[in-house]
Amino acid sequence: MDPLAAKYIGAGLACLGMAGAAIGLGNLFGQFYAGALRNPSAADGQRGNLLLGFALTEALGIFSLLVALLLLFAV
Repeated sequence: MDPLAAKYIGAGLACLGMAGAAIGLGNLFGQFYAGALRNPSAADGQRGNLLLGFALTEALGIFSLLVALLLLFAV
């Protein structure tokens, strides 16, 4: 296999982490809003957990983008 083709395939596979992060964020916010509609008085107490989950999930997507860019331009 051509090394350039392998580099592009590896970078594409590393970008799958961004798709996983997008699915995770959609699930996170969807479940939060479903719970907030079910019990609005408890929604304010869970907002910190929501933002922490958002930050951690988004960080994983950014890390996968970093790996993809490193595969493309540094190796």
